[in-house]
Amino acid sequence: MNAPRSLDELINALRCLPGVGPRSAQRMAYHLLQRDQEGARRLADSLDYALQHVRHCEKCNNFTEEVVCELCSSQRRDPALLCVVEMPADLLMMEQAHCYKGMYFVLMGRLSPLDGIGPREINLDRLLKRARDNMVKEVILATNFTVEGEATAHYIGEMLQNEGLKITRIARGLPVGGELEHVDSGTLAQAVLERREVK
Repeated sequence: MNAPRSLDELINALRCLPGVGPRSAQRMAYHLLQRDQEGARRLADSLDYALQHVRHCEKCNNFTEEVVCELCSSQRRDPALLCVVEMPADLLMMEQAHCYKGMYFVLMGRLSPLDGIGPREINLDRLLKRARDNMVKEVILATNFTVEGEATAHYIGEMLQNEGLKITRIARGLPVGGELEHVDSGTLAQAVLERREVK
């Protein structure tokens, strides 16, 4: 016996979420229809509203409901610093650390040729335009320390090499409060390589 077409459509729609396979999508659909119809309506309304109102900031490419986001509009930020991150979640982590007061550019991904993600898909043309705005003096590459993140940082560094900008990469090493015996050898090796003079 086949499920109603509308139920099949819902299950297939839920499969677009990362990490959701056919069984999980089916469980979610049944739950929403049988146990939480109010939650289903709220989810549908929220998705519809977000699709209509959320856009990319013209300056930093992060999600916003305005043409220019609140962060980019702030007079308290240092326009000479531009930190490049992969995703909005990375920007939030930087802000929660209270260690940075400059501007951002969110790539919305990272280079991954095997997945068909090249420079155009991560808005490198917009990043180049942003870096050339005559206000930026330093670009901080804060992509993740994955193979793709490293490749992305390298590509951007090469792309900006002749723009008269200072290009830096966030450091990596031991976590705060970490003990040597519990750290993996790769992280320890990197910490030794990136050691700095004690003053």
